[in-house]
Amino acid sequence: MNAIRMAAIALIVAGVFGLAYGGFSYTKDTQQAKIGPIELSVTEKQTVNVPIWAGVAAIVAGGALLLFGIKKG
Repeated sequence: MNAIRMAAIALIVAGVFGLAYGGFSYTKDTQQAKIGPIELSVTEKQTVNVPIWAGVAAIVAGGALLLFGIKKG
């Protein structure tokens, strides 16, 4: 399996997951203040939304790579 085919499959899978889930979230730890031995930190939950057009574009680009990226010869 060559690199172009692997990249095409990865794009298609990423596009399908982007359309299925619509986004993902992660937690971020930040240090707010440190005064002597006392340290205050905050855990924030960040959410990233994946637009529908990005998922569709990834699927189309992956399909195009599968169809046109393979050299016949």
